[in-house]
Amino acid sequence: MMVPLKDNRNKNTWVFLKPWSYDLWVTTGCFFVFIGFIVWILEHRVNTDFRGPPHHQIGTSFWFSFSTMNFAHREKVVSNLARFVVTVWCFVVLVLIQSYTANLTSFLTVQRFQPEVTNWKDLIKDNKSVGFQRGTFVLSLLKKQGFHESQLKAFGSAEECNELFSNGNIAAAFDEVAYLKVILSQNCSKYAMVEPSFKTAGFGFVFPRNSPLTDDVSRAILNVTESDEMQHFEEKWFKKQSDCPDQNTILSSHHLSVSSFWGLFLISGLASVLALLIFVANFLHEHKHKLFQDSEDSLWKKSMFLLRIFDEKDIKSHTFKNSVVHNVSSPITQGIPSTSTVQRTPSSRSPSPNREFEPIRVSCNPSEDLSNFRLEQDKDEESHIRCEGA
Repeated sequence: MMVPLKDNRNKNTWVFLKPWSYDLWVTTGCFFVFIGFIVWILEHRVNTDFRGPPHHQIGTSFWFSFSTMNFAHREKVVSNLARFVVTVWCFVVLVLIQSYTANLTSFLTVQRFQPEVTNWKDLIKDNKSVGFQRGTFVLSLLKKQGFHESQLKAFGSAEECNELFSNGNIAAAFDEVAYLKVILSQNCSKYAMVEPSFKTAGFGFVFPRNSPLTDDVSRAILNVTESDEMQHFEEKWFKKQSDCPDQNTILSSHHLSVSSFWGLFLISGLASVLALLIFVANFLHEHKHKLFQDSEDSLWKKSMFLLRIFDEKDIKSHTFKNSVVHNVSSPITQGIPSTSTVQRTPSSRSPSPNREFEPIRVSCNPSEDLSNFRLEQDKDEESHIRCEGA
């Protein structure tokens, strides 16, 4: 089947969606959400980046997951299980992005020329007219395939076929491959051959019965068809124009589907589920005393209790232990100057605006407790602070 080519250059605004099929887009989006949820569960108790108000936690989880698309995530992952999940997912994302880039490049390269029709059944359904060579068996073949006689237009030469296409009288032309190649050699930038090809009896040589030439001719035909001679004949008699696009390249670009990456999604899903199961098992083992203790609490109350524990910080985690040690280290324990001078501001009750004030001297020993400070006030409202030993 030969169909006209349409020029799609700079006419498809949504070409960036074509490299992936619809099911692959949906599956990838669902996995981004799934991985974000898994990482949030594994990091919620031990990572302050995944804590806070509910809307902040949801936003952080989505941001972290989708930012792995270009490896721009900045939140630190502290749990080993979460690191395992993120490592596997980053490998999946790397393969997906590289495949998307390669296929998008292919679409942008070959999108200029695309066949207007790719399925002959659509011609029957849409009641489109088709052409065939006059006086050949193609007419009966098309009727057998389901074309109505009113849809069939005959042509007698390549020029007539080209004229039918130019006037819009036919949407496709059916003929033997050899004859279609003759038309394509003269108009290769306007038409293209598309699948499928209908199998017919083809050409043959007739010899008398028991003729000695039958074996020799058959052997000679096989030698020609299986050698490079056929390619030389085709280049000589069906020579294409220099500006002809490669038809194999034009029709070779396809959408990538889930079937191309189901193995990667399976590995990532199994890794995430395994990490989640290990986390749940450790969490339940850590709080098994609440689950199996002799209590009249219902299973619902026990579950709510475990959820409240899950929402709390895991103080035993090394991340919070380091934070506690850092907070304990303060300037008071690290040493401060033994004396300092502090100036007291005048009291609002003071009746004299020209009253002079003396500096207050504070003398403290770093090893003493702050509770031993004692405040003494004079009759003339001058204060002295002394730091005395226990």
